[in-house]
Amino acid sequence: MKTTRNILSTLLIALLISCGGKEEKKKAGFSYEKKTVTETTNTTKAETLPASKTVDLNNKGIGPITSITLDAEVNQDMANHGADVFKNMCTACHRPDKKFIGPAPKNILDRRSPEWVMNMILNPDEMVQKDPLAKALLIEFNGSPMANQNLSEEDARAILEYFRTLK
Repeated sequence: MKTTRNILSTLLIALLISCGGKEEKKKAGFSYEKKTVTETTNTTKAETLPASKTVDLNNKGIGPITSITLDAEVNQDMANHGADVFKNMCTACHRPDKKFIGPAPKNILDRRSPEWVMNMILNPDEMVQKDPLAKALLIEFNGSPMANQNLSEEDARAILEYFRTLK
């Protein structure tokens, strides 16, 4: 009986080993055959610039400023006043030359019209609701709306003149 059990056990083990899941993976070997080249085309979406880098010099924004003419030369007294107002009212969210909570105003007039800049300063609430570029900026800057500082048009114009000096 003991011999029969040993024979059956040996046959069972042999059967399990032979039927076991031992699969050999084929390794890719060297071949002289020329492989066919599959042409792939990368169709990437048109790269979209973030709103802070988008150039739109035709949009005047929504607000009280409909037209403004800038002198060829920067009015240094007005720019100094604008720098003071910017320092006191805007530096909580903006740095002159780098992205912070809000976009950097450096070279802003290369990307936006002077009217748009002043309307954003004077009327940020309505701009964020109705202006497509201001809406996109709100999304880009994590939903942080620009605070309405209730500045006068003279102060906003002085800040604009200060922005002209940031090159």
